[in-house]
Amino acid sequence: MTVKIDTGLNADERNSVAEELTKVLADSFAVYLKTHGYHWNVRGPEFFSFHNLLEQQYRDIWAALDEIAERIRALGVLAPQSFSGFGNLTSIKDGEPDKEAIPMLKELLADHDTLIATARKAFQVADEAGDEASADLLTQRLAAHEKFAWMLRSTLGGR
Repeated sequence: MTVKIDTGLNADERNSVAEELTKVLADSFAVYLKTHGYHWNVRGPEFFSFHNLLEQQYRDIWAALDEIAERIRALGVLAPQSFSGFGNLTSIKDGEPDKEAIPMLKELLADHDTLIATARKAFQVADEAGDEASADLLTQRLAAHEKFAWMLRSTLGGR
């Protein structure tokens, strides 16, 4: 049984926004996995502060994954759910547990920058489609990832 979706967005608009949101979901999932893994494997004199910083970040990203996937579903599109599905959509590389702490943080900073760019593109598509709900979600995610990038930059001694 097919039930019509009548949200004020046509099928093409919904599909184009959902396509961009799936990229945000995939990048978010990749950053979540890497952040959580680095949380487990970070070591060194700053272990406790790095461990806690990464936990704060992965917990936020974990909660956001559900919000992003549910928005994709609200647009009438199936959300990706497999490692291979996410892997085909993201440019974020897997983390290496044997890295030293500072290279871990530098890599995560670059990954947040990638995710920010992905979310900005998705925001533009949502905004052009008049999809305020997706644009609002993306604004929230942009703010979170820009904050995480700032925290990582500051931890690394940057501005």
